[in-house]
Amino acid sequence: MKLQAQLPPLPGIGLKPEHYAQALQSVSASISTSLAAPAWLEVHPQNYFGAGGPPHRWLTAIAEAYPLSFHSVGLSLGSAGGVDAEELDRLADLCARYEPASVSDHLSWSGSANNRYPDLLPVPYTEEALQHFAQQVGHVQDRLKRPIMIENPSRYLAFADDDMSEAQFLHLLCDSTGCGILLDVNNIEVSATNLGLDPVAMIDSIDPSLVGEVHLAGHTREDHADGVLLIDDHGSAVSDVTWALFARFVWRAGRRPVLIEWDTDVPDYCVLLAEAAKAEAIMREQASFSPQDLAHACA
Repeated sequence: MKLQAQLPPLPGIGLKPEHYAQALQSVSASISTSLAAPAWLEVHPQNYFGAGGPPHRWLTAIAEAYPLSFHSVGLSLGSAGGVDAEELDRLADLCARYEPASVSDHLSWSGSANNRYPDLLPVPYTEEALQHFAQQVGHVQDRLKRPIMIENPSRYLAFADDDMSEAQFLHLLCDSTGCGILLDVNNIEVSATNLGLDPVAMIDSIDPSLVGEVHLAGHTREDHADGVLLIDDHGSAVSDVTWALFARFVWRAGRRPVLIEWDTDVPDYCVLLAEAAKAEAIMREQASFSPQDLAHACA
């Protein structure tokens, strides 16, 4: 596999069409006390699978100005039938065209032999599922000629027959394939809340050396008679708990490329930059936090 350019260990944002022009206008600015421009941008490559047109004219200009991350939502690595060959070919063509600094997808499945689903569905944490998932990751990496990153999921239910933790599954996957982890901190909060797990223990169980990128996003909270349900909708500001978990991780791991992910009810560009500035401030100040302070903040 060939070496790729690395994302800078600075905040980026998920790029939306309504922000194309502003992203290009702000490219010459640098991160200071208030973030004037993102350091890099992330896109969903499936939005650019067409051969040409305005999306590619914009992305071509943006790729000349910013490092890019491709965050795929369509490989369906956990599907029993394996990765869709046409989907992978399109992703490979797009990677060859734009040479993104990183490529990632999810610890999930979203299709069967006859159907595709608009959801990222969880996989069981079993040895059998691990072996299948690793085969698919290996196939994708061979086709793309680069390592990819796999994102931890947001979960609403757990499988009764799981025989390992999420962190163990991800670590074994990295060991067997050479892939990395895209750590979504919001997904840690969502899964821990919905499944009655300890979010601090979950974030601490991740090996920082395997994490190549961090995602921060918001979620929706529903209060029900039988408890709280968090829905991972990427439609609001990052929660206080997610910020605290991020600070705890950075205290252990140091700087990482960190993305502000906001996919629904997309706000003004300046709101995304303000969230990115918070992430930068935490990375600058992380050395002043103690583990005890962060554990209290995450509680």
